[in-house]
Order: sequence, then structure tokens, then C-alpha cells
Amino acid sequence: MVVRRERVVAAGPGEVWRVVSDPRRLAAWWPGVSRVEEASSEAWTTVLVSPTGKSVRADYSLVEADEPQRVLWRHEVQESPFERLLKESTTEIALAPEAEGGTRVRVTLEQRPRGWARFSPFQLRAAAGRQADGALEGLAELLGDDG
Repeated sequence: MVVRRERVVAAGPGEVWRVVSDPRRLAAWWPGVSRVEEASSEAWTTVLVSPTGKSVRADYSLVEADEPQRVLWRHEVQESPFERLLKESTTEIALAPEAEGGTRVRVTLEQRPRGWARFSPFQLRAAAGRQADGALEGLAELLGDDG
């Protein structure tokens, strides 16, 4: 399953790149992330908080970075609470300068469901869509884009 969302933000590609390529900044714009731990340029752990206040840790690793155009990371689902739902999960963020200024940001979430999630594609797709939309909104707010 692949979910893509995009938005133009007012900041230039270099400024957007500095945010999206730095996992330590995820808590400032990615939905549900309360903090990032053990962050390096190759791997990091996010602490996510559900709407009910429950915390869960999620590990990620960098797959590819093509400055300042694209970053791809993998959610390490093996031996995690997400293993029941997902076989594989990746996130790609692609940037492109806009002719009138700003940057077009595209978030692509690719997930391969496992177990019961294979039979609930609409729920999984809706959740991924909300996450991508929330990430773009958070990024725009962080970069001072009110539109």
C-alpha cells in the first residue's frame, strides 16, 4: 500500500532539507512523536504518544539521502509492537523548488501489511493518509507557513 501527499511550503529547499533530513527534529513536526532518542545520521528511535497517552518506541534507519532532494527511511518493524501489523514500512520525503518560491514537499508512506491488517486496507490507508497530512501540516507550521 502506498500513500502520497504533497504540499508547497513557503521555505526554500535548503531550509526544508535541514529539517526533514535531521531525525532529531522529528518531534517538532511529525505527528505523534514526543521525542527522539539515540539519534545518529544512520538510525534513531522515536517515542510516540497515542491520543490516550500511551507511549511506544519505534526504531528507524536511514536507507538513502540525496541532498537536498530526497530522504528515505525504514521503520524497523521486526521485534516491535508494529510487527503484528506490518511486514515492512518506509517513508520517503522528496523536495522540489517551486518556480514562484517555496518548496514542494511530497511524503510517501509505503507499507506492507501483515495479519489482520491485510484485511483492513481502508483503515491502514486512512491512518497513513492522516499521518502524511499531519506531517506536511506540522512541517509547514514549523517553517512559518500559515497557509
